[in-house]
Amino acid sequence: MLSAWDPLIVSSLPGDRGVTRAYFPSLYPLKRQPWVARHGGASMGIRRLNHAVLYVRDVGKSVAFYRDVLGFEVVHERPNAAFLRAAESDNDHDLGLFAVRGNAPRNTGTTVGLYHLAWSVNTLPELAAFADRLTAAGALVGSSDHAVSKSLYGKDPDGLEFEISWFVPRDRVTPEMTASPMIGRLDISAEIERWGADLVGAP
Repeated sequence: MLSAWDPLIVSSLPGDRGVTRAYFPSLYPLKRQPWVARHGGASMGIRRLNHAVLYVRDVGKSVAFYRDVLGFEVVHERPNAAFLRAAESDNDHDLGLFAVRGNAPRNTGTTVGLYHLAWSVNTLPELAAFADRLTAAGALVGSSDHAVSKSLYGKDPDGLEFEISWFVPRDRVTPEMTASPMIGRLDISAEIERWGADLVGAP
């Protein structure tokens, strides 16, 4: 929230190539100032992850999992590839699936590569529903309470890991919550009791 005493900072630092920048420091602490304000005025900041593409053994089997268990919609499908969109996404697609050639080994966590993908849900009851779905599909492999987020972990038919989380709204996050490095046991029912069933989490 701005006040009458908030200064408008206009600066030109070495490397700015003559580009001046303006921002309110109370709204943008140094580490959260817009990329343009922190990197010499060049307009090339990454906004967000748009989609992910995975190699899978059986496209049809993977499509069925992401559609029936996680609620993705099939946008395009070919014999060896498919593109899916998350239920509440406005992306063209959020997930691409391509059939791998040959009998590729599973990633057991001993090679360099992607660890997991993460998606968020709006409410805690939605997180609870996903916990039930993943359990029924035999795909739930863990859960955790990170204070600022509540997470489920699952694996798809190829053993590729993913996370589904609910994030505490930013205006409800306390300094104690962000400072805590501890990971606790997730009790979704207790979290619903604490935060309510209708509270929409942070994106």
